[in-house]
Amino acid sequence: MIIHRGDVVIVDFYPTDPNARVRPALVVQNDRGNARMQRTIVVQITSNLSRAREDTQHLVDRSHPDWAASGLRLPSVINTANLMTVARDQITHVIGALSAATMHQINDCLRAAIGLQ
Repeated sequence: MIIHRGDVVIVDFYPTDPNARVRPALVVQNDRGNARMQRTIVVQITSNLSRAREDTQHLVDRSHPDWAASGLRLPSVINTANLMTVARDQITHVIGALSAATMHQINDCLRAAIGLQ
């Protein structure tokens, strides 16, 4: 399966975290790494909106310009504070993708999450 930065994917997190489950995630690793490595970097997506206003979170709901393209079924928060590296075989399929404009906003959230200026 070919994956790209900005793809919204379904990941079985159980092998990485036995307390986790199958859930959506956003691919944040660059495409060069995605093409050559057997692992990729993702951030988890949750339908728990309680932290949506934090600078490490990005809300995708029905009013978001990428809502339809995201493939998400419920309003969700992209939680860049929950960064994980997963084996490619943990990714079951791609359900959607986010635009370049949204990925620029995700970059800001990632900077906040890992403390980059």
